[in-house]
Order: sequence, then C-alpha cells, then structure tokens
Amino acid sequence: MGDWVFWGVAAALAMAVTGLMVAALARGREAAGDHDVRVYRDQLKEVERDLARGVIGEDDAARLRTEIGRRVLAADADQGAAPAAGDGGPGRPLAAALIAVLVLGVGGGVYALRGAPGQGDLPLAFRLAEADRARATRPTQAEAEARAAAALPPAPAPADPRHAELLDRLRSVMADRPNDLQGQELLARNEAMVGNLAAAARAQAMVVTLKGPVATADDLAMQAELMIAAAGGIVTAEAEAVLAAALDKDRTNGTARYFSGLMFIQTGRPDMAFRFWAPLWEGSEPSDPWVDALRVQLPDLAWLAGQHRYQMPALRAALPGPDAAALEAARDMSPADRDQMVRGMVDGLMARLASEGGTAQEWARAIRALGVLGDTDRARAILDEARTRFAGRDADLADISAAAAEAGLQ
Repeated sequence: MGDWVFWGVAAALAMAVTGLMVAALARGREAAGDHDVRVYRDQLKEVERDLARGVIGEDDAARLRTEIGRRVLAADADQGAAPAAGDGGPGRPLAAALIAVLVLGVGGGVYALRGAPGQGDLPLAFRLAEADRARATRPTQAEAEARAAAALPPAPAPADPRHAELLDRLRSVMADRPNDLQGQELLARNEAMVGNLAAAARAQAMVVTLKGPVATADDLAMQAELMIAAAGGIVTAEAEAVLAAALDKDRTNGTARYFSGLMFIQTGRPDMAFRFWAPLWEGSEPSDPWVDALRVQLPDLAWLAGQHRYQMPALRAALPGPDAAALEAARDMSPADRDQMVRGMVDGLMARLASEGGTAQEWARAIRALGVLGDTDRARAILDEARTRFAGRDADLADISAAAAEAGLQ
C-alpha cells in the first residue's frame, strides 16, 4: 500500500509540474503583451502627474504621450496577432510534448536508475537498531582472517632465501620458548614484514600478555592494527576489545582512536565515528600515519554525521619540543648531554606555546619535558597555566593531569 501511495503522489506532482509549464508556455506571449500594455498605461498616468506638478512642460508631455501611445498600439497589435500565429503552427504542441517527456520520462528514468523504489522510511530508531545489528553480527576474528586469506593472491617467493630460513628458525625457537618476550617482539615484526599478518597479530598478542600490566597503549594499538589488517580491514569484536584496552591506558593514542572511528563507520554509526576522528584530526601533526586517510574521509563523514557546516582546520606544524621517544632516549644519556638536548627542544616548544598557544597535548608535552629536566618549579607553573586555559574541558584536563603525574607533580 505504501508503494502505491508514493508512486501516486509522485505521478500527481510530476503531472502538476508538467501542466503548469505547458500552461505557462501557452500563455507566454499573451501574458507578456498584457504586461507591456499595463506598463505603458502606467507611464501615461505618470506623465499626467508630472505635468500637473509642473515637472515637465506641455510640449514634453505631448511628445511623451505620442511616443507611449505608439508603443501601446504596437503592444496591442502584437497581443492580437500572437494567438492566431500560435494556433496555426506546430511549435507549441511540440514544445509541450517535449516538456512532458523531459519531466515525466527523464525524471522517472533517473529515479528508477539512481533512486530506491520500494525503499521504506528509515527513522532514527530503525537506523540505530540496524547499526546495533551490524555490530553484533560482525564476523569473528578467525572468520574474517580466513576470508581475507582466501581473497589474497599466492605469496611471492622471498627476495632473500636466507631471511626465510632465519624466520623459520625463529618460529621453531619461539614454539619451544613462547615466554621469551624479546623473541615474540622480533617474531611479530618479521611476520608483519613478510605479510603473515595473522601470525604477526598472534605474536604481538603474546607480547602484550608477557608484559602484563606494563604493556603500553602503543603495544595494544599495534596488536589491534595487526588484527584488523589480518582481517582484511574489518574491525572485529576482538580487535575492538583490544582498542578499548589501549584507550583505557591512553585515551590520546592516535592509532586506537583512528581504528575505533573506523569501526563505527563499518557498523553504520557515522555520528560516533565523527566524535573520534574530528578531535584526532585537530590534534594531529602532518607526519602522523592516519592524516592522509582523515584528509580524504573526514569531510564526507562530517556530512553523514549531520555536521554540514564542519570545516577541517589546518594542521599545526610539528612542534619543536621533544616527543615521547626523545624523552625516553634522553633518560639513557649522561645528565649533561640529556639536559642539553632536552633543554634545547623545550625552549623551542615553550616559545611556540607563549606566542601561538597550543592544544592540551602540546601543553602536556611541555610539562613532561620539564619533569625530565627536573625543573619542577617551571613545570608546576606551566601546569597551573594549562589548567586555567583549559578549565571546563574535562578531556583536555585529563591529558594535562596525566602529564603532571608523569612529571611527578601529583
């Protein structure tokens, strides 16, 4: 019944539009002639008013009356001749038929090709239920890996046979010594290098297990990324759980945030994906691995999420301050070398924050760096200023508080 109602309303609207266009064509010249005559008659009245006010003289008024009268006669003549000319020629019927074909034929054909005949309404509750269903019926990790492996072409022969031999030996050793942390890390890297993504994901899962509580968000994010790659790009429920664990350890982890957004896209929740990806873009640097994907996908995602006015901000240039890797390397240096390296980078970072401001993550980086230098007074001053700047923004304050804890300020 719903289909008949839709097609009936659509046909009635199309016929009404066609009728209006044909009627306008039929009375086009007559309507134009009537309009011209009304204009000229209004001009004659205006001439009489100007004469009465003394704006123009009698000679000018006479000349204007003559000219306007000539135009009125010409318009009346055109108006009288137009119907007779139109009735006898094939132009109007042909034009009317063409309009009907264009509106009814082309409109209906385009809808049949690009539309969705018979598609029912999709209210919000229905779409949310469908998203929940899609999320619940995802393939398992094992199923997704099997499908992805079946779709791949045969693996090419290794370029270096010695590498394949060493990898086989490493696999054999790790089968006998599964609790060797460094061996599992090496196995995960090498399996990923040769494209054995499922094996690499399992080895990385062992790394996380062996590290236990000291496993980092990066360890977990790497495991999830390998699982997703092995599953042909599908974020399975198992991979989602690993991503959640990574975000529990570090809610700013870019890899985990990117793939969490991807999971919501795959399950029909662009609104939730936008909540992950928009802040991720705003806090990213040009060198981050997810930047190219976000640059292409985020505008369309914003539209699907209902954010029709969203404009992607320009990325900030990479900060001159030390990142986590630099700080970790600095811990192994002599005190003098460490201070010299870190202090130079910190000075650049502080100058940037003082002149241009920055994100909460950038302020947190400054706090961590000053903590490494042991400059607790300066770190505490930066902490107080950051809390003032980001007051009321709980997510940003959480990043800053985490940095303060790492710097020994809490």
